[in-house]
Amino acid sequence: MNASTERNIDQWFAHYSADHQNQGNQRIHVFAVPLILWSVVALLWCVPVPGSWFRQGLWAALAMFAAWSFYWRASRSLGLGMLAWFVLLAWLTRWLHGLLGTQQLLWLAVGVFVVAWIAQFVGHSRLFEGRKPSFLTDLKYLLIGPAWVLAKLYRKLGWKY
Repeated sequence: MNASTERNIDQWFAHYSADHQNQGNQRIHVFAVPLILWSVVALLWCVPVPGSWFRQGLWAALAMFAAWSFYWRASRSLGLGMLAWFVLLAWLTRWLHGLLGTQQLLWLAVGVFVVAWIAQFVGHSRLFEGRKPSFLTDLKYLLIGPAWVLAKLYRKLGWKY
């Protein structure tokens, strides 16, 4: 995406927020989006790493770095917050991997992923929002969701993003 067609973070959040007006759906997202983010990190953590130069978690680290780069370019403040979040997710996943092993971590991540996505779709159903998820219009909204949740926390704390 070149600079002339790139949206700033406020434009992304405005569109994302328009699809998330219902308080119940917002509450679901505040819990489900971080769980989905962790489950993706954990799933990538379980992908075998060829050779002996790199350790388990390489694919997760590369994906987190790529996502973090997106956040950093969008907002330095959100980039720092997402960096802290990614470090926490990596630490948690590494700990769980050591405790459970690859196979059990994989099953846990799959379970969390499925349950969190079910929650997301319930939030977007007629029970709550009645609108389709934003990522169905643009896949970048899969990256915007975690930043939107973090920005909600920033606003609650009186911090600028």
